[in-house]
Amino acid sequence: MIGELRDKKVIFFDVGYTLDKPASGDWMLTGKFLELAGAQLKQHAETEIRKASEAGLRFLMENHLVKTVDEEIRQFCRYYSILSDRLRLGLTETECEQIARDRACGMNNYVPYPGIRQVLATLYRTHRLGVISDTWPSIEKQLEYIGVSGYLSFCTFSCYLGVFKPDRRMYLDALEKSGVSPEETVFIDDSVCNLQGAAELGILPILIAAEPGTDAETDYLKIHDLRELIR
Repeated sequence: MIGELRDKKVIFFDVGYTLDKPASGDWMLTGKFLELAGAQLKQHAETEIRKASEAGLRFLMENHLVKTVDEEIRQFCRYYSILSDRLRLGLTETECEQIARDRACGMNNYVPYPGIRQVLATLYRTHRLGVISDTWPSIEKQLEYIGVSGYLSFCTFSCYLGVFKPDRRMYLDALEKSGVSPEETVFIDDSVCNLQGAAELGILPILIAAEPGTDAETDYLKIHDLRELIR
């Protein structure tokens, strides 16, 4: 085990690009979306796609207090409708609902990183483990699917608070649930910005750069594979 963990009591993990990654390569443009709209999507430049995605994300961010999977599906129906309208993809309401339901319920959309169950099983013997994640209610099934939910003592999910990291309410909620001081905890995330929010409260930040796009220059401790934690 790396030395930075030895005097800590609690380890918090992010989920996306920390414990798992999207099977399609994109959290939003899932396999079902590409199946139904991929051909039309190829007719658009990256800048057009990015602007449409940003418009959809604005809707999601402005309406993020989501308590049930059914609410999540309805919200993502709207998200995919926004993409379809802006990019003229021609998706019907039924197709948007199919994509949204598959995203929430189709666990084949998520690929766990190698060795994560071994890592959490090992750390579970010496620490209490938790999650701090920007996500939606289907995350609970997702964590079961990738085989880690049994190791988690507490979870903070943005959809139940209505705010995203690095909002301090996310970290304060996690600390309250853990019942320990910030100095006794670690947070592992793929975003330097999110880690800064945790560090400002006294939580030890560790950057996980499992994907090339998440690597960054930082003064924080950096790992590229969670298995480095237990070597």
